[in-house]
Order: sequence, then C-alpha cells, then structure tokens
Amino acid sequence: MASASPTATLLKPNPPPPPHKPTVITASVSPPLRHTLLRRDLLSLTAASTLILTQSIIPFVAPSPASAAEDEEYVKDTSAVISKVRTTLSMERTDPNVADTVAELREASNSWVAKYRKEKALLGKASFRDMYAALNAVSGHYVSFGPTAPIPAKRKARILEEMETAEKALSRGR
Repeated sequence: MASASPTATLLKPNPPPPPHKPTVITASVSPPLRHTLLRRDLLSLTAASTLILTQSIIPFVAPSPASAAEDEEYVKDTSAVISKVRTTLSMERTDPNVADTVAELREASNSWVAKYRKEKALLGKASFRDMYAALNAVSGHYVSFGPTAPIPAKRKARILEEMETAEKALSRGR
C-alpha cells in the first residue's frame, strides 16, 4: 500500500499581472464646424451690445425733473384726500349729503391708492404708509356697515391720528 507522505505542499504566490499600457486612438477627422449660435453665445452678444449702447447713450440723456413734479403731485393729491376724509368724518349722521360725500371719498381714495400703490419710491415713505392705513380703515368701515353708519369714536380717533402723522410726514418730505 502506498503511504501518503507527510510532506507539506507550499503555495506559491501568483506572478503579478503585466503593467497596463494605455492605448491611444487618434482620430483623423476634426470635429464638425458649428454653423449655429449657442444660447451662451447669443447671451454674450446681447450683454456686450447692451453695455456698449448704454455707455454711448447715457451722456446724451438729460436728467428729467419729473421726480420733483411727481413729488409735488403726490403731496397735492394726498392733501386733497386728507381734507376729504376729515370733511366726511366731521359730517353729522343726519346730514342728507352723507351718502354722496362717502361715495366721493371712496372714489377719491380708490383712485389715490390705484395711482400711488404701484410707485416703488413711495412704498417706504411714512406718509404713504399712514395714509394707506387710514384709507383702508375708512373704506373698510363704509364697505362693511354702509355709508350712513357712524364711525366708532376709537376708530375715528385712530384715523384722525394717522391723517395727522401723514400730514407731518408730507411736510417733512417723507
């Protein structure tokens, strides 16, 4: 019987793999030429032409005195609406012209708000803020309770106070 020899079998490590050699593929065809503008090219051209045009036109544009006229118009319109609010609030409840006066006030306040609400320069002014709040309170009252309903004393005092602060701010140019 053949006996198995107790010799140990040694494991030999595998040989390392050969180093990787990159292959270079050269193309003999050049990329096709672009005959269309890309979006970024169009935007670059637009920005450059706008910059050139604005720099060449700016010296020829004279500053307009419109802002001073607009401020004067704003002060005049706001003062007119303040006087209408005061007139309406001072009327007696039994006066037969109350409904007509309230209708005129609502028309004046709606046109004032529509005209000046869209002006970005006025939105930060204290006079605009106080005037808008007062007109909102007056209009809200008459819409909710009707043109002949008296304004409660507390609301009336707050509206008159807002009108007074709006007038002070107008006189200071705010």
